[in-house]
This record gives sequence, structure tokens and C-alpha cells, in this order.
Amino acid sequence: MPDYEKERLRFAISPAHAKLSIVFDKSISPSLSRFLRHIEACNSARLPGNRLPFFCAQKQIGWISPEIADLLEDLGLKDKTGFGVASGQELFPLSQTLAQQGVYASHNEPFDVRNDLGVVVGQVDRGAIPVLGVAAEGVHLNGLVEDHPSGPMLWIARRSMTKRLDPGKLDHLVAGGMSAGFDPHTTVIKEAKEEAGIPESLAGHAQPVSRLQYAMERPEGLRRDVLHCYDLILPRDFTPIAEDGEVESFHLLPLTSVFAHVRDTDDFKFNVNLVLIDLFIRRGLFTPDEALILQNALTRKTL
Repeated sequence: MPDYEKERLRFAISPAHAKLSIVFDKSISPSLSRFLRHIEACNSARLPGNRLPFFCAQKQIGWISPEIADLLEDLGLKDKTGFGVASGQELFPLSQTLAQQGVYASHNEPFDVRNDLGVVVGQVDRGAIPVLGVAAEGVHLNGLVEDHPSGPMLWIARRSMTKRLDPGKLDHLVAGGMSAGFDPHTTVIKEAKEEAGIPESLAGHAQPVSRLQYAMERPEGLRRDVLHCYDLILPRDFTPIAEDGEVESFHLLPLTSVFAHVRDTDDFKFNVNLVLIDLFIRRGLFTPDEALILQNALTRKTL
């Protein structure tokens, strides 16, 4: 593709706001823009904006919003550059204090907190992650059936109405956050068993295919998520079983139908759209020009 064609979609990341800004040219088709809107929606955060940095051992790990700034100042965590704790050992007690103060509802599930080098520096309650603006990691698994008479198929889940986040939305067959002490592979194994009844002997064949990230403003706070994406080829006679109550139902759909659903609706949980767009690119459902534009949008670094 000529360079001027590549510039049909331009990205501007302002140092002052650090927001992924997608500028649409008239040559971008309406169909392609329907996919790009999902990527832009997941990159809605403007950083620093009105947030101040949050440090652990003098290394930034998060962003603090004005809504909890006074509380952190009352806890003696404010300094000239923002807010911080002296060591990672203080992070989990801080997250517990925030829950006790009613800032968020505790999930009773510790998540690792990593610095920009990927080194674990401490842990917080899962619910405190968007409150403190720290990055979190999770896994998404595309459960594919290749040898179906109707062509490639994808297992889709509908989230339980009791879920805290996006109840009733469509979701991947398997997806979940990476709890403390887990890595992406062990998380896939755990979540596959809990959410869909997939035994380790089968889930262990899941192949890592992509790594996506975004920074998004959400009602619960700042989502700075890293998604480890996997493909798993499932046998035609496999039927998922919801073992942990987090899924209302499962549906096996043609991949082309899922493609149209992502394009035409907002029925999927927000970040599922990104992983599906990545799958559609790899499966050749876009033209080469469209795939390049979408791939650039998906992989553009966010802060």
C-alpha cells in the first residue's frame, strides 16, 4: 500500500492528553468505521487530564482521580508530584481501606500490580484497580469450531445478569482477569474450567495469538487493561457447561454472523469487540487495506 494510502487513517496522541484520537478520512468506508468505533471507545481515557500520578517506591504505577484525591491526602499519601506509597507491601492494605471507606465494593480477589517493566511490586483488591488507575491483565479465548458444515463457527457466551460488570452482554466463551500469582496460560486453564467446563487436557492446547491494550474511562474508574488473546480449536461434539454461574447461556454461531454483530451492534462487552476484530483480521474477513488500518488502531500504544 502506498504511504499516502496508509495515511487515510491518522492517529494523534497528544502528550497533554494521551488519548488515542482516530481521525476519519472520507475514504474510510461506513462499514469500517463501525469497527473502528469500538477501538476508539476503548481508548477514551485522556491522561493525565485531571488525574495525578500514583507511585510505588518512587515508580509510577497508576493515576489518581479528583474523586479520591482528598481521601488519599487524608491518609498521608500526597506529595509534591502526586500520591504514593513507600513500598508494595502498603498497596493491599490501602486497597482494603478504600473498600472500607465505601470507594468500591471489595471483590476479595487480589491482583498483582506491575511496574512498567512488568515486575510485580505488590497486590491490590481487584475492585481497586480502576480506582487507583493501575494496569490489569486478563485473558480472552476464541473458542473455534473449524470442521462445521456451515463453515468456521465461534462459541459465544451471554453474561449472567448477576455480573457486576456489563450484565447480560455477549462475551467470549472464556475470559477473565489474571489473579495474583497466575500467568496468562494458567489463567486460561483456570477460567476455561470454571466458566465453560473445558478440561485442562483440551484447554491446554489454546494458542496465544495477540496482546492488546487500551486505556478507557468507565463508571468504575480508569481501565488500563492488557488482554492476552488465545485461540482454541474445539471438536464439533464439544458443548460448554457454565460451572461457576457467570454465564447465562452459550451459543455456537457462524464466524460471519459474529462479524456482522460486532459491526452492527453494541451487544458485546466493550473489550470483547477488540479481541474479535483481531480475530477477524487474522481470519481474512477484511480487505488488506482495511486490515492494515484496524491493526494499526489496535496496536497503537496507550498510556
